[in-house]
Amino acid sequence: MTIIVYDLEMTVRRKKGQIAEIIEIGAVKVGLVDEAPQIISTFQSFVRPVVVPQLTADTTAFTGIKQDDVNAAGTLAQVVRHFIEWIGPEEYFLCAWGPDDQRQFVQECRQNQISTDWIVNHNNLQKMLSKIYKLEKHQQMGLKPALEMLEIPFEGSHHRALDDAMNTAQILVKLYDKLQFKHNKISDEAKVESEVVYKTDHYENLPFASLANLLPKE
Repeated sequence: MTIIVYDLEMTVRRKKGQIAEIIEIGAVKVGLVDEAPQIISTFQSFVRPVVVPQLTADTTAFTGIKQDDVNAAGTLAQVVRHFIEWIGPEEYFLCAWGPDDQRQFVQECRQNQISTDWIVNHNNLQKMLSKIYKLEKHQQMGLKPALEMLEIPFEGSHHRALDDAMNTAQILVKLYDKLQFKHNKISDEAKVESEVVYKTDHYENLPFASLANLLPKE
């Protein structure tokens, strides 16, 4: 079983009507080695924004991503193609911390006429952790507090895609025996068409408020 833990960084929106665009994708591939989950590969790429090509000072301050980084990067379509090639042909589960990254991927892929067929078996690790520790629905724990609760040291820079994906993957590895991964896919209406549970044995940035209705609430 292959699990892809990913994180996105987007341009920061400050005003209503501004568009958030993906400017970095970071991901970690987790596989079973001698029946134990281990990080076996990583992916990182900047993405060149096209709607608003110039990064704002807020975006650079928040993410640390500079204009030169995205100027030299490929478009979302090019980077997604490389990302899918890196994921590989085997069945996989996608995992992210919270629902926002999936929503952003779906919206931008559709806006840019990029297939969303690869966005399958998507799991919200934040929600999975909440179920394990029986947290109330409104208690959506941030990544850093979750790491602190599990006594996992945060490494790298917060709000950089690969670092956040790596830290999220450390949570997955630690909780692996308690996690249930779901099979699902996105239809043209962004609804989950099927869902099967696979049980294993063993500064607030809110750029997506306007996307809250893109996917159905679970």
